[in-house]
Amino acid sequence: MHQIPTNEPSALARLLEPLAQCLTPEVAQEIVKLRADSTLQRRVDALASKNTEGTLTAEERNEYESYVHATNFISILQAKARKLLHQNKLSQI
Repeated sequence: MHQIPTNEPSALARLLEPLAQCLTPEVAQEIVKLRADSTLQRRVDALASKNTEGTLTAEERNEYESYVHATNFISILQAKARKLLHQNKLSQI
């Protein structure tokens, strides 16, 4: 099996790059602040525990996987937003 080197961006990161190029500092700041509300976070935590225990139903597994995919998407977008904010800060020095 071919392994992607860790220094190579993921396909998702590459797909999000054009979107990241459109970010303004103001929008980037809002993206960095994105967090799940407490109700959603409790649900994700409960599903994560059940996943660790191996007790997820098929429906719960689908739900949990959708949260994991969404979290990956948001995390990559937040990293790109942080990078933009950092570069913007450096350019103002």
